[in-house]
Amino acid sequence: MEEAGCNWAKSSPLMQAYHDEEWCVPSYDDRYLFEMLNLEGAQAGLSWQTIINKRVHYQEAFADFDIDFCAALTDDDLEQLRNNEKIIRNRAKIKAVRDNAQAVLKVQQEFGSFSNYMWHFTEGNRVIHELLSDAEMPAKTELSEAISRDMKKRGFKFVGPVIIYSYLQAIGIVDDHVLSCPLHATAK
Repeated sequence: MEEAGCNWAKSSPLMQAYHDEEWCVPSYDDRYLFEMLNLEGAQAGLSWQTIINKRVHYQEAFADFDIDFCAALTDDDLEQLRNNEKIIRNRAKIKAVRDNAQAVLKVQQEFGSFSNYMWHFTEGNRVIHELLSDAEMPAKTELSEAISRDMKKRGFKFVGPVIIYSYLQAIGIVDDHVLSCPLHATAK
């Protein structure tokens, strides 16, 4: 029988802290939304544990995910980042940070903020699932597929529907805490 709470988070203190303090917590901060988009993209093919362990190094490498800073990175800057052994040195994932920053700047012009853009897909509402176990958590949904399509059209990178589903959890649009978790939206 599965323990109470979200078992995936119990693998390390960093994972537990992320679960307890950030995961499925609604965010409207463009910088945080941008950071999580890029961290979720960096995770492609890897574990979240790997990325969370490198998070502080990502923050250092990308000026705490300052959107303007990242949008202005040159090809030489990106190539230099490939020498940083403290982050994932995949060329496409590193370049995606600049591409995504440039796409965010365009979205901010159109929607007023990146937050407005992300939350418009659910008309500002959260999607709260009532899962009995981690095993019931979907990898993707119609919502993540629709957002993925739109983001790809806007030039975002590493935004497939599975990555976007994890991203929606990360920024709190989706609440996938299991029902037995004290952090589930219905637990008061």
